[in-house]
Amino acid sequence: MNEQNRGAVLVLNGSPRKNGVTSSILRMIAEEAGSAGARVEWVDVNSLSVRPCIGCLKCRPDKKCILPRDDGHRVGELIETCSALVVGTPTYWGNMSGTLKILFDRNVPAFEHYVLNTLRFPAPKHNGKKAAIITASLAPFPFNQLSSQSRGAIRAVKTVLNAGGFDIAGTINVPLPKEGAVIGQRWAAKAKALGRSLAGSVAIERNGSLQNNDEPAGGITR
Repeated sequence: MNEQNRGAVLVLNGSPRKNGVTSSILRMIAEEAGSAGARVEWVDVNSLSVRPCIGCLKCRPDKKCILPRDDGHRVGELIETCSALVVGTPTYWGNMSGTLKILFDRNVPAFEHYVLNTLRFPAPKHNGKKAAIITASLAPFPFNQLSSQSRGAIRAVKTVLNAGGFDIAGTINVPLPKEGAVIGQRWAAKAKALGRSLAGSVAIERNGSLQNNDEPAGGITR
């Protein structure tokens, strides 16, 4: 595992548009968290090489995926060891982006401990950790609140995070901006507040794990 990632805020950007609304909101969160002293790990999901899950179930309950090592394994290790998680995705058919879904499908054991063929419920691995969900769509308000639009994307990501035991600190659901790609002050302010909140949530764990060591500077790792 990537033990150095403990104490970090992990940002998973599921948008293929690096300057789009979702990516821009995520960048605001990451920069604010970094400015508040948190170490931020940034992952552009669409730039990864991740094979789809083949449904063999060989990874249950806590084994590694048997597919040849790729970026799915690497990001899974980041998920396992992060102290807070931010997931951003555009809304596609009322759901998360396909590349993000493939990444999550490959990493079930990074979120929960599940023993096959038993009556035991899956055990979440991230109880108490904070998370945030960001999405945007071409649907104007209030239609973006429909379950067939952005609300559905948030629900899909929340299903994954809830399985892991994450505490959802906040969600941002940006409708079609009236000014095109311009992000209004309301969303910018909410993104920055989320960044500060997530940085605060990892501070105790980070300080506790470092005790007698030098504290790493905050910032964003890509």
